[in-house]
Amino acid sequence: MSRLDIEDISDLRAYERERDDFRRRVIDLKRRRRIGVGPFVTFVFENRDTIRFQIQEMARIEKLITDEAIQGELDTYNPLIPAPGQLSATVFLELTSDAELREWLPKLVGIERSLVLHAGEGDGAVAIRALPEEGHAAQLTREEITSSVHYVRWELSDAEIEAVTRGPVALAVDHAAYRERTELSADTVAEMLADLRG
Repeated sequence: MSRLDIEDISDLRAYERERDDFRRRVIDLKRRRRIGVGPFVTFVFENRDTIRFQIQEMARIEKLITDEAIQGELDTYNPLIPAPGQLSATVFLELTSDAELREWLPKLVGIERSLVLHAGEGDGAVAIRALPEEGHAAQLTREEITSSVHYVRWELSDAEIEAVTRGPVALAVDHAAYRERTELSADTVAEMLADLRG
């Protein structure tokens, strides 16, 4: 999947003309790419369209009109577009009250290293651990508290991609303070395979 460049980002007036249709498409896309694991961890598997939408919306909200400002957004978000053989996700800790934030963010330090993709069964089963996105890792977790948003990726070998193709596929969190697992739908697995195959 190719990275975005400056020509891929519409200026504000052009984006307003396409926004309603593009937004509907991305909402439908994210429906297949959004997975809840347990009561408050949510993964959104990113691709070129979801990242373009993120940049376009940031440019719209912040009224970014210069090439330099748009390039700054591209530099921030392009690393989240998966290359062939990769999956990329934004992970949200959906904590809705101050009490939950105070309780869980210290408990979940290191969660970005506790995210596992399981694929296949029997002798062909694999478990692939997520890697924190390097550009974001240092700013997201400290020793005493974690962030409510993390960016991670998985690097899969050909054999691991074959295990995803055969299925079943599940996402799990194996953190000491949060152990949950969710089986993935056929629609979500199809989206993942599209990313893995580029």
